[in-house]
Amino acid sequence: MEENKEKGRDEIYSERVRAGKRTYFFDVKSTRSNDYYLTITESKRRFKDDGFFYEKHKIFLYKEDFHKFLEALNETVNHVKSELLPDVDFTQFENEESDAEEMKIADEDSDLKWD
Repeated sequence: MEENKEKGRDEIYSERVRAGKRTYFFDVKSTRSNDYYLTITESKRRFKDDGFFYEKHKIFLYKEDFHKFLEALNETVNHVKSELLPDVDFTQFENEESDAEEMKIADEDSDLKWD
């Protein structure tokens, strides 16, 4: 973090969203002039012959574009939900992460032992 301050990219706030094989990071950073911007990073774990690496794609979003970005994102998601996939119950995906965590805990607790 100290190194980032010197470069004028102090990280202020961060949220992580795990989504299957991808992880999304939403990071608020500051510039040298104490202005703020958002970076959205998609990180995917990829395998190579000798191990794995993370493939990352990043978007920089500046404050003057926040409103337009959110508006377009919401309109696009709503279009997919209402026009393209009207029969899909999207509420089934809302608790997907907590369900996966519960299943993981249940698997850990149910170690079968054969005598």
